[in-house]
Amino acid sequence: MRREQVVREKRMRTLRIWVPIGVVALAMVGLLIYRATRPEVEGVVVVESAVANQHDDQLQIPFGDTPPMGGPHAPVWQNCGIYVTPVEGQYAIHSMEHGAVWITYNPDLPAEEVVALEDMARGEGYTLLSPYPNQVSPIVLTVWDRQLAVDSAEDARINEFIDRYKQVQGPESGSACSGGIGTPVG
Repeated sequence: MRREQVVREKRMRTLRIWVPIGVVALAMVGLLIYRATRPEVEGVVVVESAVANQHDDQLQIPFGDTPPMGGPHAPVWQNCGIYVTPVEGQYAIHSMEHGAVWITYNPDLPAEEVVALEDMARGEGYTLLSPYPNQVSPIVLTVWDRQLAVDSAEDARINEFIDRYKQVQGPESGSACSGGIGTPVG
């Protein structure tokens, strides 16, 4: 009888160790499959993967129709946060390489829309918000290799985009989004 009890206790001890490990492993596999197979946010433009780690301290990226989505960039990144003046693309690209979402808006966007965007970005790590001169769309959200143009700060896809791609999409996601250049106002 004692021998049977010892065998049962040993079996239970083994189960107490291996069952939780198996559950965690299955959960991790499920999460990886979910992330790999979930669809893009509706309306997102995807470009072929830009090469990371292309630092150029002489690079100047002009403002234009839409913000850049990756590629060569400055060796230092833009500190994440809210800016009321335009930030240079070469620094924002480096922040996106680190996993940041860059939310830009046309400087003519109504003040209440800008306030709504600021409320979304305030306190969010890995988020840049700034006006973008000559931007065609009222609001554009950009991460490394992906971009979404929307007409209003009330578009539900803004939060969906941030939740889906922030700290996921950049080749160096999780690297610093502070300690670079710029002083955000929020």
